[in-house]
Amino acid sequence: MIPIMMADFEYKIKQIQARTSFVNRPEVIEVRKIVEEIREGGNRALVKYISQFEYQTSLFAQIKIPETEIDLAYSRIPPDMITIMQKAIKNVRQYHEHTVPQSWTQPIMGGSKYGMKVTPIRRVGVYVPGGSASYPSSVIMNVVPAQVAGVEQIVLASPSNSEGKVQDAILAVARELGVAEIYRMGGAQAIAALAYGTEDMDPVDKIVGPGNVYVTLAKKEVFGVVGIDKLAGPSDLCILADHLCNPKYVAADLLAQAEHDPLASVILITDSSDLAAKVQREIDSQLFAMKRKEIIEEVLQKNSAIFVLGNNSVPIMIDLVNLIAPEHLEVFHDSFKVLIQGIRNAGAIFVGEYSAEVLGDYNLGPNHVLPTGGTARYASVLSVADFVKQSSLIVMDKRDFPTVGVDAMRFAELEGLSAHANAIRVRL
Repeated sequence: MIPIMMADFEYKIKQIQARTSFVNRPEVIEVRKIVEEIREGGNRALVKYISQFEYQTSLFAQIKIPETEIDLAYSRIPPDMITIMQKAIKNVRQYHEHTVPQSWTQPIMGGSKYGMKVTPIRRVGVYVPGGSASYPSSVIMNVVPAQVAGVEQIVLASPSNSEGKVQDAILAVARELGVAEIYRMGGAQAIAALAYGTEDMDPVDKIVGPGNVYVTLAKKEVFGVVGIDKLAGPSDLCILADHLCNPKYVAADLLAQAEHDPLASVILITDSSDLAAKVQREIDSQLFAMKRKEIIEEVLQKNSAIFVLGNNSVPIMIDLVNLIAPEHLEVFHDSFKVLIQGIRNAGAIFVGEYSAEVLGDYNLGPNHVLPTGGTARYASVLSVADFVKQSSLIVMDKRDFPTVGVDAMRFAELEGLSAHANAIRVRL
């Protein structure tokens, strides 16, 4: 059962969001030690930590997955599933092709111009989580926008089981996408190896992809040496619903998001106490058949809530959503146009009962790598823009130089930087 609340909404929101903090985590001491050892020890340290936390290995050569193993994994995937993967890749690629940043120039005066030069990042590391679930969709969502951006080298790392086996579906999708450099390694040790490289592995320029708390803290630790996409916390969903919507759909979507992991969060905000009661009954009915029932129950009891508001509560709904800043927002409400216009903070917005959040997870096209833990206040969905750099471009003609040069020289003198002023003066 999800707690139903009719007051103290802000307190409950802050209580739920507190679970996602990466500040002063006790794990950071261990993570820092792992990262530092791999930075200094390379292959030797990486092999040590993989043997300690993942599977027994003595050679770096065993960490890199050979092409034959990738091909065998691909052959074990049913052909109809390969077709579904191909369709998802096509949809995600088409969507992201609409978002490619373009280089541009603009005349400013005479023969001078300025602009922006867009350049793909050269080498990117993609981390794909393993553990209790398989995430081939995460391969698609991270690799495709990098490819659309023009990234030359894409490296994939994913944890394995105790025998050193990475899940077939992950390897199959990687093969379908043409990613050949794949490593069986996870956790903080994988992030450190990607960031610093080893004797047999070149470092990357940026690391993307979600993971557990050790992965996230390691990304935080290496940021600055490499770029990162974001500090991904547990997944979350907020649903805005009125009395007109189908409680079966609402319950199903809440359960779907709750099965990710015990720290996931789901919140329903409604202006109908009748709907709230129906959703509770539907949750109890549908939960019975769920394979990850224990995880879902923990999420519903600890990190979730149903907020029941009074009549004419659309402004309150908007305020609550902007405070939550959800990763996923579903709007099943007759006043959806007003709600969407007022909502500033949401990673992805799904409008209407058939715009199920699960479609965004897999095959519709938009990316499922989204800001979590309230970071939608300032962060965005993963896109092609995350895989390019933008360099400003200036082309100044000699005849136009005095027009802006004198003003620049005066600014330099105002700041007391005589060498800056001199760099202008010698050209005048």
